[in-house]
Amino acid sequence: MAKLERTLYGSFDEILAKIENGILGGSVSASLEDGSDFSSDTARCSVRIFERYSFMGGNRVSLSVTLFKPSGSDPIRLSAITAGRSQAMFHKFNTFGEKAFLEKLEELLD
Repeated sequence: MAKLERTLYGSFDEILAKIENGILGGSVSASLEDGSDFSSDTARCSVRIFERYSFMGGNRVSLSVTLFKPSGSDPIRLSAITAGRSQAMFHKFNTFGEKAFLEKLEELLD
Protein backbone atom coordinates (compact mmCIF):
# COMPACT_ATOMS: atom_id res chain seq x y z
CA MET A 1 0.00 0.00 0.00
CA ALA A 2 1.17 3.51 -0.77
CA LYS A 3 -0.31 6.84 0.29
CA LEU A 4 -0.14 10.43 -0.89
CA GLU A 5 -1.61 13.46 0.87
CA ARG A 6 -1.54 17.00 -0.52
CA THR A 7 -3.02 20.42 -0.03
CA LEU A 8 -4.22 21.83 -3.35
CA TYR A 9 -5.39 25.23 -4.52
CA GLY A 10 -7.70 26.00 -7.40
CA SER A 11 -11.06 24.94 -8.73
CA PHE A 12 -12.43 21.77 -7.13
CA ASP A 13 -14.14 20.76 -10.41
CA GLU A 14 -11.03 21.39 -12.51
CA ILE A 15 -8.79 19.40 -10.16
CA LEU A 16 -11.24 16.49 -10.06
CA ALA A 17 -11.56 16.47 -13.87
CA LYS A 18 -7.77 16.62 -14.27
CA ILE A 19 -7.36 13.61 -11.99
CA GLU A 20 -10.12 11.58 -13.69
CA ASN A 21 -8.95 12.36 -17.24
CA GLY A 22 -5.28 11.92 -16.40
CA ILE A 23 -5.67 8.55 -14.69
CA LEU A 24 -8.03 7.16 -17.34
CA GLY A 25 -5.89 8.51 -20.17
CA GLY A 26 -2.64 7.34 -18.64
CA SER A 27 -3.21 3.61 -19.00
CA VAL A 28 -5.14 1.47 -21.49
CA SER A 29 -6.30 -0.79 -18.66
CA ALA A 30 -7.36 2.01 -16.25
CA SER A 31 -11.03 2.24 -15.32
CA LEU A 32 -13.15 4.31 -12.99
CA GLU A 33 -14.79 1.69 -10.80
CA ASP A 34 -17.06 4.00 -8.80
CA GLY A 35 -17.36 7.38 -7.18
CA SER A 36 -19.34 9.40 -4.66
CA ASP A 37 -19.94 13.11 -4.25
CA PHE A 38 -21.17 14.88 -1.13
CA SER A 39 -21.79 18.52 -0.41
CA SER A 40 -23.34 20.80 2.18
CA ASP A 41 -23.74 24.54 2.35
CA THR A 42 -19.99 25.00 2.80
CA ALA A 43 -18.21 21.65 2.37
CA ARG A 44 -17.60 19.37 -0.59
CA CYS A 45 -16.16 15.87 -0.83
CA SER A 46 -15.55 13.58 -3.82
CA VAL A 47 -14.28 10.00 -3.74
CA ARG A 48 -13.09 8.08 -6.80
CA ILE A 49 -11.91 4.48 -7.06
CA PHE A 50 -9.74 3.64 -10.06
CA GLU A 51 -8.33 0.28 -11.08
CA ARG A 52 -5.74 -0.84 -13.60
CA TYR A 53 -3.63 -3.82 -14.51
CA SER A 54 0.01 -3.72 -13.46
CA PHE A 55 2.20 -5.44 -16.04
CA MET A 56 5.24 -5.30 -13.75
CA GLY A 57 3.36 -6.82 -10.85
CA GLY A 58 1.13 -9.13 -12.86
CA ASN A 59 -1.91 -8.07 -10.86
CA ARG A 60 -4.66 -5.46 -10.67
CA VAL A 61 -4.19 -2.44 -8.43
CA SER A 62 -6.66 0.11 -7.17
CA LEU A 63 -6.30 3.80 -6.39
CA SER A 64 -8.70 5.54 -4.02
CA VAL A 65 -8.73 9.34 -4.35
CA THR A 66 -10.57 11.61 -1.92
CA LEU A 67 -10.87 15.37 -2.41
CA PHE A 68 -12.26 17.44 0.46
CA LYS A 69 -12.92 21.18 0.67
CA PRO A 70 -14.31 22.35 4.05
CA SER A 71 -15.46 25.79 2.86
CA GLY A 72 -15.19 28.15 -0.09
CA SER A 73 -12.02 29.86 1.13
CA ASP A 74 -10.21 26.76 2.44
CA PRO A 75 -7.71 24.78 0.34
CA ILE A 76 -8.61 21.38 -1.06
CA ARG A 77 -7.22 18.35 0.76
CA LEU A 78 -6.35 15.25 -1.25
CA SER A 79 -5.79 11.77 0.10
CA ALA A 80 -4.86 8.96 -2.29
CA ILE A 81 -4.23 5.36 -1.28
CA THR A 82 -3.32 2.41 -3.50
CA ALA A 83 -3.95 -1.27 -2.90
CA GLY A 84 -3.07 -4.37 -4.88
CA ARG A 85 -3.27 -8.11 -4.69
CA SER A 86 -0.40 -10.19 -3.50
CA GLN A 87 0.01 -13.93 -3.70
CA ALA A 88 1.85 -14.21 -0.40
CA MET A 89 -0.14 -15.13 2.70
CA PHE A 90 1.45 -12.85 5.30
CA HIS A 91 3.66 -10.34 3.46
CA LYS A 92 3.10 -8.21 0.40
CA PHE A 93 6.19 -8.55 -1.78
CA ASN A 94 4.94 -7.04 -5.01
CA THR A 95 4.21 -3.33 -4.64
CA PHE A 96 5.58 -2.15 -8.01
CA GLY A 97 2.16 -1.51 -9.52
CA GLU A 98 0.84 0.35 -6.49
CA LYS A 99 3.78 2.75 -6.44
CA ALA A 100 3.59 3.33 -10.19
CA PHE A 101 -0.14 4.10 -9.98
CA LEU A 102 0.46 6.65 -7.24
CA GLU A 103 3.38 8.17 -9.16
CA LYS A 104 1.04 8.77 -12.11
CA LEU A 105 -1.25 10.79 -9.83
CA GLU A 106 1.75 12.74 -8.48
CA GLU A 107 2.73 13.66 -12.06
CA LEU A 108 -0.77 14.98 -12.70
CA LEU A 109 -0.69 17.14 -9.58
CA ASP A 110 2.79 18.61 -10.15
